[in-house]
Amino acid sequence: MSIRVGFGYDLHRLEPGESLILGGVEIPHYNGTVAHSDGDVLIHALCDALLGAANLRDIGFHFPDTDSKFKNRESVHFLKETIRLIGEKGYSFGNMDATICMEKPKLKDFIPLMQKYLAEAIEVDLDSISIKATTGEKLGFVGEERGVAVHVVVLINLK
Repeated sequence: MSIRVGFGYDLHRLEPGESLILGGVEIPHYNGTVAHSDGDVLIHALCDALLGAANLRDIGFHFPDTDSKFKNRESVHFLKETIRLIGEKGYSFGNMDATICMEKPKLKDFIPLMQKYLAEAIEVDLDSISIKATTGEKLGFVGEERGVAVHVVVLINLK
């Protein structure tokens, strides 16, 4: 079996009045992500990891924020297209492990919903979707609640 790994990282600024969507789940909070699309930083990092694993460049190459057709677009569109692209190259999704770095709100109650949403979007077992959350311990842009960052590692398999 031929396998490949990919790493994705994304971050977005947080500001009042914006929505906060992580892993397809809208999370009630006084701050949300500033972005061209819906700002789902988890899905963006996941797409980058998958595209990198398949050597297909990055999310900005395929879905540029300079293209008006992606304005306010739900990020699940990018994820489904990314799955299609890696499939065209002969790969299938194996599993993912993500860490969301965000000071507030606490995400533990939302993680099962994110896992379910992503598993259904990718059409894989729930057990293939690992999501964790951590804070910035009040340090840096994450700790000061100015932004959210996500790290994702994925495994893809040759079909």
